[in-house]
Amino acid sequence: MSFRKYAKYKASGVEWLGDIPAGWTTQKLKYVARVQPSNVDKKSKENEKEVLLCNYTDVYYNEEITADLPFMKATASDVQIRKFTLKRGDTIITKDSEDPNDIAVPAYVPRDLDGVVCGYHLALLRPENGTCGGYLKRVMDSQYARSFFATRANGITRYGLVTYAISNFILPFPPLKEQKRIAAFLDKETAKMDALIDKQEQLITLLREKRQAMISHAVTKGLNRNVKMKESGITWLGEVPAHWEVKKIKHILLTKKGSIKTGPFGSQLTTRDMEGTDIKVINQRNVIDNDFDFGDNFINHEKYIELRAFTIFPGDILITTRGTIGRTAIFPNKNGTSILHPCLMRLQVDEKYWLKELIALIIHGSGYFLEQLKILSNATTIDVIYSETLKNVTIALPPTREEQKQIIAFLDKETTKIDTLIEKCETAIELLKERRTALISAAVTGKIDVRRAI
Repeated sequence: MSFRKYAKYKASGVEWLGDIPAGWTTQKLKYVARVQPSNVDKKSKENEKEVLLCNYTDVYYNEEITADLPFMKATASDVQIRKFTLKRGDTIITKDSEDPNDIAVPAYVPRDLDGVVCGYHLALLRPENGTCGGYLKRVMDSQYARSFFATRANGITRYGLVTYAISNFILPFPPLKEQKRIAAFLDKETAKMDALIDKQEQLITLLREKRQAMISHAVTKGLNRNVKMKESGITWLGEVPAHWEVKKIKHILLTKKGSIKTGPFGSQLTTRDMEGTDIKVINQRNVIDNDFDFGDNFINHEKYIELRAFTIFPGDILITTRGTIGRTAIFPNKNGTSILHPCLMRLQVDEKYWLKELIALIIHGSGYFLEQLKILSNATTIDVIYSETLKNVTIALPPTREEQKQIIAFLDKETTKIDTLIEKCETAIELLKERRTALISAAVTGKIDVRRAI
């Protein structure tokens, strides 16, 4: 879709904004909206009234704040309730964050929400007469606004906007009728893009489910559909090929001490320890991204002597054990001496009989592996993998390396096809998001004239 430009432009006087349509003005935010940083925190007090709290994550993850969101309960004073109860036309922005790029993320309030108040780490922008709330929200969506606020956020490890920076933000300001037309146009066009993004995300979910199902079938049933089956003796594993072996993880490891090792306790390896220069500490991100070249956590040689039992060797299977659990990667030969981060586990397979690539696939991709961990942990969800639990997980394995190689080759080929499709979907999503932001930015800064587009 192509759009015409306005007939006449004039200098805005704002370097980042450039020229604006001749009929527009520029205004400081404080003159077109009431800027109200919230002081309502999540702690409940006995002498205050119970309210529902719209908090940081409600705003960060939602375009609109609506009554069906799972607001947390809190309390607020009468003054706070009067000041911060959400009303139709309000825009809420994030005021504090660990990343300056997450500052001033907006969400719109399309209708009054009695009993819901704006919470701490947020600022409420309430439009004055002559200001369209929907237009104001779209301005805050624009790259112009995001870039401005990212540079005004103060902090080192945590960033925040002071009221002065928010209040004195200069925004392009068309007449009210035109604000409404721009907001309506962007609502219509972004809804189309959001629907396309949603479809791509649904497709990614289906592809990932297909990927996991394929791996699970291959590593529990094999590739030969006509093979004779037998009961594994394990309820959650079911039937497996009759010639396969059913083994616990501890029975496929090297017999030497240390074939399974959890990273050192935090008290053994502190953040200060990892400010050294000699030996690299491999962390969860290295494993999740399967990239061992990046990262700046190192320990000095003296500390390494103390922790050398946690050395990682080429061919070790590394497993993430906290937060994002069960991801695997095989440590490559090219990396020098390295040690485990406390959030990782090292697994050393007896490669005389078992291929480490197949074991890594079973742990990460099969699905049934993590389900079994939950059963052994007596939990519906697991946040940490412990070595003693991992040792007792049971898996089914083809007895010959040749059959193991066939399964690995098959899965490598088929999962590569699926991963390529997922990458294409992710690229399409990024392009749609970029186009969405570009369209919003162009419309609210007057670079395109959308008045006749609705």
